[in-house]
Amino acid sequence: MMEGLNPEILQEICEVRMPFGKHKDMILADLPISYLEWFQSQGMPKGKLGMQLSTIYEIKINGLMDLLIPIRGKISHQKPKNKVYKF
Repeated sequence: MMEGLNPEILQEICEVRMPFGKHKDMILADLPISYLEWFQSQGMPKGKLGMQLSTIYEIKINGLMDLLIPIRGKISHQKPKNKVYKF
């Protein structure tokens, strides 16, 4: 795990929604990397939101999204089983 990473921050980025802009109301962890890269180049917002966006940006560019699996619940990557209907 990343040094000094607060588990509460991970919880927050899986629950908090983007309060404004193109992706308003999207969970921070679901924001596209291109949007996070734009913020990184323009300057992250001040305060807690900027810290949360910086955290999810670092997680995504370093391929660490698996850190969020225990928080978000495991997502099944199996194909859904076909239902067989008997008449």
